[in-house]
Amino acid sequence: MRFGPLALSDAVGAISAHAIKVDGYVLKKGARVTGADVAALSRRGVVEIVAAELGPDDVPEDKAAHRIALALAGAHLRCDAPFTGRSNLFAEKAGVVMVERDGVDALNALDEAITFATLDEHAVVAEGAMAATVKIIPFAMPEALVARAERLARELGPLVSVAPFELKKIAAVSTLLPGLDLKVVDKTISTLERRLAPASAKLVAERRVAHDEPSLTRALRELRSSGAELIIIFGASAVTDRRDVIPAAIEAAGGVVDRLGMPVDPGNLLLLGALDGKPVLGAPGCARSPKENGFDWVLNRLLARAPVGAREIAKMGVGGLLMETVSRPQPREGKREGPKAAKIAALVLAAGRSTRMGGPNKLLEPLLGKPLVRHAVEAAAGAGLAEVVVVTGHQAGAVERALEGSAIRFAHNPDYADGLSTSLRAGLAALASDVDAVVVMLGDMPGVTAPLVRRIASAYAPGAGVHIVAPTRNGRRGNPVLWGRRLFAELAGVDGDVGGRHLLGQHADLVAEVEAEDDGPMIDVDTPEMLAALKSLA
Repeated sequence: MRFGPLALSDAVGAISAHAIKVDGYVLKKGARVTGADVAALSRRGVVEIVAAELGPDDVPEDKAAHRIALALAGAHLRCDAPFTGRSNLFAEKAGVVMVERDGVDALNALDEAITFATLDEHAVVAEGAMAATVKIIPFAMPEALVARAERLARELGPLVSVAPFELKKIAAVSTLLPGLDLKVVDKTISTLERRLAPASAKLVAERRVAHDEPSLTRALRELRSSGAELIIIFGASAVTDRRDVIPAAIEAAGGVVDRLGMPVDPGNLLLLGALDGKPVLGAPGCARSPKENGFDWVLNRLLARAPVGAREIAKMGVGGLLMETVSRPQPREGKREGPKAAKIAALVLAAGRSTRMGGPNKLLEPLLGKPLVRHAVEAAAGAGLAEVVVVTGHQAGAVERALEGSAIRFAHNPDYADGLSTSLRAGLAALASDVDAVVVMLGDMPGVTAPLVRRIASAYAPGAGVHIVAPTRNGRRGNPVLWGRRLFAELAGVDGDVGGRHLLGQHADLVAEVEAEDDGPMIDVDTPEMLAALKSLA
């Protein structure tokens, strides 16, 4: 292939290297130059273009990309029609992407003209999702190079394929110890069901038994008749040895333990075994979280009947250091955490414009002889927390005067008009660096009391996996909500006129609930009618 400047008069049949736009006429990049193009551009004063001229042994980029893609593609992938030197590969079935890493590296090292990219080898793809792409850099490649790439792909391949999900019937066993809230178990099972959904797999049996070897052994034996193709065990306590409860029960039931531990963090304490030739998966503690961890890598491969045993798990270390999960009981920096040592602050959001009140600043309206905002601040101050920070914005001076004499600190939010999230962000930034958790309170909730705030703070137990505490009333969650420091970054990332409510669902396994004695956590003053109703009850 010849590439470079070319006299316009000699350009018919060549490929335009760049788009040309002149006096309303357009010759697109990559277009074959025609006689009409030459005539039109010549009339507009163009005498030369940059173009590629293909030789008799050159393969055009689209054809080259498609041939290589067909050669490297494995099962359950389709190669769509190529365009601009690219051939994309799409999953024909939902499943797990399987990658021959050494082969991919070898193909990409063959020649810089050839590039091949795939999803991660642990990725889950839906039917119709793109899994890989071949892109040819120049406008054409020599036939000999295309043929070499095809041979290499076939010899080392398939370089990429999809292992479709096959297992559909799953059983789960949860072991129980005193102090383990059954709501945590419920949320764990709900999280598992969401994980199974992309594979169209379902729970066909569930057991909850004491965390001891005899009880778990009986449960495993009972599940033999459930029709389950995979059994998952969620232990109340992490497995720390092959003689521990979960591996001992698997072996007592007649099964085997293939691997205890994996080089993926979170997910180190995963166990993989088998019972009657069917896989048994001992879930690490991080499996209670919906965030991706090592448990997902192994679970998805099992669901797809893809190779995953001691050998495959041992090779997962590269890339196995995943993001820190907030559920980790002991942070990597070694900081000691616990209810007694925790430093908990209160953050009272009092920056809003009270738009639904139709004029006045509701936080300054009197209720029981004092401004509305003072009720929330006094509840926070009376709870005995480390500090109380009040975020101001709209009519900041008036709000500060309404709170004169209170043992509090102010943080001003100049962006209050952009919504609640900006006040949350300003307040978090104002907290001392050694604060372990914060109770986020709303300035328009006069029914929240100091005893309730104190109970919420007392329920914070990061060592037991409790990083969020929310009050409830008759099954409904209200405010204020306590957030452990490990959630601060996510809270600060919220946008718009919203708080962190959606994070409760994302981190359901980290939430503890405190039942309120009245409707205080459910009542906020948003309208004149609500304020009038409260005044009438006073």
